[in-house]
Amino acid sequence: MTQYRALPEKMQSSKPASEHTVAAQKKMLSSLNFEDKRSFENAARGFIASLSPMRIEHDQASRPVFDLSQFDFLDQSAPDSVNPSLWRQAQLNAQHHGLFEVTEGIYQVRSFDIANMTLVRSDTGWIIIDPLTSSESSRAALQLANQHLGNRPVKAVIHTHSHADHFAGVLGVITAEQAQSGDIKVLAPVDFVDEALSENVLAGNVMSRRATYMYGNLLKPGAKGFVSTGLGAALSLGSTGFIPPNDIICETGEKRLIDGIEIEFQLTMGSEAPAEMVFYFPQFKALCMSEITSHHLHNIYTPRGAQVRDALAWSNQIQESIDRFGDQLEIQFASHHWPIWGRMEAIEYLKKQRDLYKYIHDQTLRLANQGYNKEEIAEQMTLPESLAKEFHCRDYYGTVHHNAKAVYVKYLGYFDGNPAHLYELPPIPRATRYVQFMGGPSAVIENSRTAFAEGDYRWVAEVLNHVVMIDPDNIDARALLADTYEQLGYQAESAVWRNFYLCGSFELRYGLPKGSQYGPSPGTIKGMPLKNLFEAMAVRLNGPRASQNPMKLCIRFEDAPDRLIEIENGVLHAHSENNKTPADATLSISEFNFKKLMLGLADAMELLSSGDLKIEGDANYLIEFKSLFDQFERRFPIVTPREAW
Repeated sequence: MTQYRALPEKMQSSKPASEHTVAAQKKMLSSLNFEDKRSFENAARGFIASLSPMRIEHDQASRPVFDLSQFDFLDQSAPDSVNPSLWRQAQLNAQHHGLFEVTEGIYQVRSFDIANMTLVRSDTGWIIIDPLTSSESSRAALQLANQHLGNRPVKAVIHTHSHADHFAGVLGVITAEQAQSGDIKVLAPVDFVDEALSENVLAGNVMSRRATYMYGNLLKPGAKGFVSTGLGAALSLGSTGFIPPNDIICETGEKRLIDGIEIEFQLTMGSEAPAEMVFYFPQFKALCMSEITSHHLHNIYTPRGAQVRDALAWSNQIQESIDRFGDQLEIQFASHHWPIWGRMEAIEYLKKQRDLYKYIHDQTLRLANQGYNKEEIAEQMTLPESLAKEFHCRDYYGTVHHNAKAVYVKYLGYFDGNPAHLYELPPIPRATRYVQFMGGPSAVIENSRTAFAEGDYRWVAEVLNHVVMIDPDNIDARALLADTYEQLGYQAESAVWRNFYLCGSFELRYGLPKGSQYGPSPGTIKGMPLKNLFEAMAVRLNGPRASQNPMKLCIRFEDAPDRLIEIENGVLHAHSENNKTPADATLSISEFNFKKLMLGLADAMELLSSGDLKIEGDANYLIEFKSLFDQFERRFPIVTPREAW
């Protein structure tokens, strides 16, 4: 099947903000104190140097990994096409890039990626906290620090938590061999490896696809396009890798002395990430809060897709940080945004961040216990003014609306108890019946034009989505739905919502972008333990096909213990190999080549001809085995039906 065609060229262009959108932006301007410049002062404090232009090149591709040179448009006042509160956050993120001193001995490189890379000066080198998403960005950040602060070797790397923007650039600052030998400490919280790889490999393809929407990867920077991610200026898109940690923090209260620097750790598991920790530097009186505090409302549920987070645990862990370190700290810094200086200021900030998550948690459950479902709760949930007026509690990344739904789902699941929602039709059959009931596509489109003119964009989006789901080649429906998403994006205070809406609009206008088959990078799979590889293979196994083709393969690794891969009942298991179980075929191969072969990065015939793969028994079993695994397309449709392909 072929991709649906793009809209006619005259219908592709972005539209100006409507009168209803302009009115919404004016309302936002009057609701907050935009004269408060404290955030700008803190974001600029301690600046040392940056790159000019702010552009980082890719190691293998002609495109840049990261480029803020296109963001000069942020110098002006907020246009009608951007929520003025989000515009303020975009300025803070994009206009404050480079190397900053947090305090004597602690430095941050900000806006070389969506996250910060922090460098702590130890007795003889650097302790690096969170080496970003891409090797190119982390390498550039380290080079900038060495250039202006003196060249120092890396002594340790700390991964604060299991999200890729905090570890995937590790190969830009150290090598895997340095970690394997123990020459460089790599610290992470307990369960880091399983959580990092389960999120980024097991659900990697669907999450990556949705992340293209969430982070606005399809959008050009500009007043009608991409302005920010909210969490940071932009996401770097470069070379990624993975190095398993060689020092695991297993309990709160553990301490380490690393090259003369004392660190006390607090596990914050199941808060912003399943595996996460914060830590305190006594000699600097500085507390690193990882990502459980930031200068916005974070995601209790992230729209790119991930496990729903525990808002109550999140709040409680901020309180535990206050209890453990509040009497000592003078500086609070984190993995995103800018620090807070001064004990009183930091404690006030931490308390409001604490109450931000607990308020949403408690009030969601209060309303749920009154019988409201998640949509009804989200619609009526608002923060108290003492929180809502604080810029660091605003919806730049997460939103009160979708976070309230997340709390509901965490406790009660997606089902609200109404039996009409227990066995609903899937999207396309449902859309077909809705459009028929409404009088057919033409009637829906005509009524939608009236609702659009009235500014009822949420309703237009809902009903036109039904038309597009049953007929993605309906040009009028797609064009009007694209215009609708655009106005919703212009109005959004959340960068995530804006990016989702505008990417949806882009895809409706221009068609599905060209993609490729999904697979982890070589740098990631090289560091991936075999246990996690077998879990990833099991997710790719086509169960219905595999259930008809049971088999056993023995893998004799040149550099790892042998394994027996067994497929039965449509399920893959990997066991320690023993001679009691006869195999249909035996493969002799290195661990790395096996990983590449299974994840589509190497060809079996090439490995056989080079001698890197040997087969005992019937070689057809390897061909049959490989045929049982699905290949995932990176750019599957989101705003149109799968049947469009």
